[in-house]
Amino acid sequence: MRKIILASSSPRRKELMKLLQIPFEVIASNYDEESEKFSNGKEMVEGLSFNKAKVVSDKYKDAVIIAADTAVVLGETVIGKPKDIKNAREILRMLSGTSHKVITGYTIFDSKTNQHVTSSVTSGVTFKNVTDAEINYYLALGEYKDKAGGYAVQEVGGVFVEDIQGDFFNVVGLPLKDIRRELENFGIKTLT
Repeated sequence: MRKIILASSSPRRKELMKLLQIPFEVIASNYDEESEKFSNGKEMVEGLSFNKAKVVSDKYKDAVIIAADTAVVLGETVIGKPKDIKNAREILRMLSGTSHKVITGYTIFDSKTNQHVTSSVTSGVTFKNVTDAEINYYLALGEYKDKAGGYAVQEVGGVFVEDIQGDFFNVVGLPLKDIRRELENFGIKTLT
């Protein structure tokens, strides 16, 4: 089987990849996500996923690289990872009692042939009205760090979520159904 690389240091993506039951390595791209500007959330997550995959493909010439990037979008506002606890508090207050989109862009890149696919999946998430006391308790846990929108649906932050429309795994950070389908298009069988 070809070398498969997950170009992400996200422990959540690593756990999700394990569900596909294929051997893979984790090699973070270390791509500078702040180096580019994008016009909207979809363009951003797709562009960043491609750039992350490309950086790793330049180092590994016979591998299939999987990269992803996730953003939360409220109206027209793209919300990434909180800069600090103060920013996380602002984000959670902004999301409280609203519906927002979680968009995960992904790229699968065959470094041997330069064949690649880049796409994205959007899920809708509705938050309950979150009190300041709940936000303070949550922030004290530190779970908000390195999470788009400042929360993790599969952890304690999931108690803020009233409803998810679409792919749950996408909200976690990797749309498994789509990744599996695309990997099979690249000749990589999963769950075998």
